[in-house]
Amino acid sequence: MGRSRWAIEAGLAVVAIAIVAAVAIVVSLGPSEPGSGGHAGMVMPQAGAPAATTAPHSDGLTDSELGFRLSPVTIPTERGVEQPVAFRIIGPSGAPETRFELNATKELHFFVVRDDMTGYQHRHPVPDGDVWRTTVSVPDGGTYRMYAEFVPKGSTDFMHPTVLGVSFIIPGDTAFVPLPEPAAVATAGPFTVTRPDGPAQPIVRQLGELRFAITDTAGAPAPLSPHLGSYGHMSAFNALSQSVTHLHPLQPVGAGGPPRELTFQAQFAERGEHRLFLEFAAGGEVRIAEFTLFVT
Repeated sequence: MGRSRWAIEAGLAVVAIAIVAAVAIVVSLGPSEPGSGGHAGMVMPQAGAPAATTAPHSDGLTDSELGFRLSPVTIPTERGVEQPVAFRIIGPSGAPETRFELNATKELHFFVVRDDMTGYQHRHPVPDGDVWRTTVSVPDGGTYRMYAEFVPKGSTDFMHPTVLGVSFIIPGDTAFVPLPEPAAVATAGPFTVTRPDGPAQPIVRQLGELRFAITDTAGAPAPLSPHLGSYGHMSAFNALSQSVTHLHPLQPVGAGGPPRELTFQAQFAERGEHRLFLEFAAGGEVRIAEFTLFVT
């Protein structure tokens, strides 16, 4: 699959997505410490603190993490709309887990994307006995990866959800899509999503902001509605490794109504391309705006 010139400049040093934000909290990412399982690490910045200590961060690059394992039961094998997906989450006890803490109003978030960063979907499986079930649309062939994100029952660490991932292949001819270059504007249905700072390239390991203004056809701020407990959700993928992080904006729901902009504060641990999928609810539907971000 061809890549844009940005990926060539990035080389093969890109290892994992390293961007995290949550409501009213700033989180930064850095390399994991020895023995943390090889994933990107998360640190909580503190004013005046000389250096933060990393902690393991789950990124969906493995099917097992911290005693939990994603065990597929039914995965798509052909193209089609609403293909069934079923899986078990095997817990540390060896038994299937069917209850998790509510995280962004759901017990389990489920993502799918193809390895060229197309076909993105965000679903919410429901338990059926000891199996979690949902459906996904598979419009074309190629290699896809599915991710299950959850906070284990009894955990209070919502900043470190467990994310497990498994790939699957749809055979046949495939029309791969080159990764778009970074841009300042994207469309999502009748709405325009603009980065007020332009296609700015964040600097690796420097804390910064990602701002998004959402406007309607008249140029007025979009009438955003709460979606899964927030005014926006962003799934951020490393374009090469396909690691994922689920992000939330700083603006809380109910604080003076919908904001004019959604702001994410983050720090990237690695250079290279990342693909961002910004979800928001407006006009009675959930929309998705896509951006490519290059970290220098």
